[in-house]
Amino acid sequence: MKTTQVNEKNFADTIKQGTVLLDFWASWCGPCRAFAPVFEAAAQKHPDVVFGKIDVEAEPGLAAAFEVRAIPTLVVVRDGVLLSSQAGALSAGGLEDLLRKVAALDMGEVRRSIESKAQAEAPAAAPGGV
Repeated sequence: MKTTQVNEKNFADTIKQGTVLLDFWASWCGPCRAFAPVFEAAAQKHPDVVFGKIDVEAEPGLAAAFEVRAIPTLVVVRDGVLLSSQAGALSAGGLEDLLRKVAALDMGEVRRSIESKAQAEAPAAAPGGV
């Protein structure tokens, strides 16, 4: 599968597509250019995964929403749930390891963990219903 250019218009639909890797990059970034062939090769090898590229120059809103402070930054989303965000170029082996770990996740357990954490962090209701 080829990589997909992701922008604000197609972002919401893109992240609903199972496992999604988003590469935040810029044309002037040397490490981004070095990581691009690794990302492209993985996209060819894993047609069941969406490999999206987000140009931070063209999509500053998406970069800001993900608090991208350095590029390249790789964001992993599965079934609409943000799982990971890490700056720096990965090796081909590192990217394969990441894909294996994401595929092995029990998303039901991930969702239960998120819900449990949210409930624990929610302020307790005030007694007396006010």
